[in-house]
Amino acid sequence: MSSTDDLRFFTLVARLGSLTAVAREMGLTLPAVSKRLTLLEQRLGVQLVLRTTRRLALTLEGERYVEGARPIITQIAELESAVSNSQALLTGRLNLNASFGFGRRFIAPLISSFHRLHPNLDIDLQLTSQPLNFLDNRVDIDLRVGEPPDSRLVAIKLMSNSRVVCAAPAYLEKYGAPNTVTCLAHHNCIVLRQYESDYSLWRFTKDGKEYVQKVNGDLSSNDGETVVHYARDGQGIILRSRWDIKKDLEQGDLIPLLTDYQAPAADIYAVYTYRKHLPARISAFIHYLKQHLS
Repeated sequence: MSSTDDLRFFTLVARLGSLTAVAREMGLTLPAVSKRLTLLEQRLGVQLVLRTTRRLALTLEGERYVEGARPIITQIAELESAVSNSQALLTGRLNLNASFGFGRRFIAPLISSFHRLHPNLDIDLQLTSQPLNFLDNRVDIDLRVGEPPDSRLVAIKLMSNSRVVCAAPAYLEKYGAPNTVTCLAHHNCIVLRQYESDYSLWRFTKDGKEYVQKVNGDLSSNDGETVVHYARDGQGIILRSRWDIKKDLEQGDLIPLLTDYQAPAADIYAVYTYRKHLPARISAFIHYLKQHLS
């Protein structure tokens, strides 16, 4: 066995924590797996695991070995994927993250059509309401609003997206329409509570000047679809991404307001950690998203 094979073998041992489980995973007998671990320890001249009747425990040397092995194995896999001459046949696993609304409406259908082109690729989509921490999550691509503040991450713009202040005709008939940002203080504004941000502060620019207005209202939610439903029902004014209310605007269910002001953009990005050799499955999916979303 090569050193690379030993690295892969021991990371499997560390992950499963049981030689029986390793034997089942590799399709080998338990004595064969036990012997291979013994030979690896003899080659390195150290004890890597402490064997108990129920579970294996890594020694200090074992922890150091597996921590060093993981990035090496990842880099090898990425290199092989990047230089493979069969990139049209994508294989492996693609882990994705997106927000609930955008993920359901846009990303999930595109995953389905992409998978028809690459049926040998396993794709997992998780939907979350909070920004992703790449250090704590094994995710290949995070589909998010706005560029990440971390310079170690790569952000590819997928689509432009503006934010729109709007309300239903029923609300405007009853309370009138604001004609300046400061007028929002006298209206029932439905706020979206997300990411522990200053969600009650709505920001705008006009002719190069910035405007910040604190808004209030008796309805709020941490779910975008709920907020849009409240507004559509004539309950108040909302500030939402255009992609989320495009059909409502076209049908006249929501009316855009303060159109001479610009809210901060909410462009959609595909974000991933920098890699020297980007796997073909990641680059191919980002290219597919960019084609179909833009």
